[in-house]
Amino acid sequence: MARRENSEINAGSMADIAFLLLIFFLVTTTMDVDSGISRKLPEKSEDTPEVTIKEKNVLDITVNRNNQILIEGTDFIQVSDLRKIAMDFIDNGGGLSAPKGDKPGEACDYCQGAKDPASSDHPSKAIISLQSDRGTSYGMYVSIQNEIEAAYNDLRNRLALQKYKVSYKEMLKEYNDNGGEKLKAKIDLLKDSYPQIISEPEPIK
Repeated sequence: MARRENSEINAGSMADIAFLLLIFFLVTTTMDVDSGISRKLPEKSEDTPEVTIKEKNVLDITVNRNNQILIEGTDFIQVSDLRKIAMDFIDNGGGLSAPKGDKPGEACDYCQGAKDPASSDHPSKAIISLQSDRGTSYGMYVSIQNEIEAAYNDLRNRLALQKYKVSYKEMLKEYNDNGGEKLKAKIDLLKDSYPQIISEPEPIK
């Protein structure tokens, strides 16, 4: 009886299969994308005048390596409490009309805060200082930044509704879609009324 010879395996299609598998994995594999905070950095100024800042015009926020938030070095708070604390500080309007020869704070006629003389004088003078630890998680840092920015936006929304019967958020969307000098002037006024002033010292080692 004749011996049957083994037939050769056709490997010509193996390259095609490997190529298809490569494409499949490239399409279905997810890759980590670097995330960050969108923020416009201030332009460099050649002549920076020396400014005396009152301690009461600075809200100190410190985040330790355990992601605990400390306000004014004394009180631990939750992230959910931060927006209201920031709004109360920015909108305090504690500056009083200046008697002759004195220069206390500038009066804020649109502020609705407690007008506590021990807190910020005016939104244009209110500075939020955020200092983190090198061990602070990125997620916590972003959450705090979001709450601070939301505090400013909420105050601008309130003022926009009072003055123009439309929210600041809607005005921004309208301007981004259609532009317009008059609308830009209104938006700039709201930003000037509640300027976002945030100081970020070097992280704690």
